[in-house]
Amino acid sequence: MLRYLLTGLPVILLCMVLQATFAAWALRYYGRYQATRSGASQWRDTMTLSVVMLLTLLGDYVQIAIWALLFILLGQFDDFPTALYHSSVNFVTLGYGDIVMDAQWRMLGPLEGANGIIMFGVSTAVMTAAVMDVIKVNSQRHGRADVPVGPGA
Repeated sequence: MLRYLLTGLPVILLCMVLQATFAAWALRYYGRYQATRSGASQWRDTMTLSVVMLLTLLGDYVQIAIWALLFILLGQFDDFPTALYHSSVNFVTLGYGDIVMDAQWRMLGPLEGANGIIMFGVSTAVMTAAVMDVIKVNSQRHGRADVPVGPGA
């Protein structure tokens, strides 16, 4: 078990830093958008939220690719597309099982799955924050500051 942790934890830590970076980029983009926002526009809100979603999704994809590279370095796959497919299935915790790694490295799959759950949770939190802010801003703009926003609303 120690071998899996020593191999997987550095990748998980790298993924955490990458996720934080992409989340910061998405939130910084959103913050700049909010600071320059002059009028209500559903189209502008939709495009801005789409950019936030794409940035967080891109961050997840980069992490999947890093895990795929690890699997290639460990000699589990000969080509990147197969490694990427296997990594994607692990990261999103789908777990098809149609392609498996050798028994000596198989436990990296659950580690990647745990990493993916956490990272998708962070992506969801970033999106939720942006969506809730759009709701709040639009509610205030329409004179409905009393509209509850947030957990338990």
